Amino acid sequence: MCLASVYGKQNDVETLIMKNVTKILTEEGKVYLYDIIGKETVVEGVLSMADLTRGIVHIQCAN
Repeated sequence: MCLASVYGKQNDVETLIMKNVTKILTEEGKVYLYDIIGKETVVEGVLSMADLTRGIVHIQCAN
């Protein structure tokens, strides 16, 4: 199983949004993140990069 850490970037500041992410969905300007225990986090923005080898995902957050 591949798990990822998701980081959000807004105004050149990057912060960790969620760890142990197993599933990512995007729809209408929102990114839906689900972790290993099923917790959901919704972020307004767009997926900007996913490096699955390193387990890192970046989201460009809406201003």
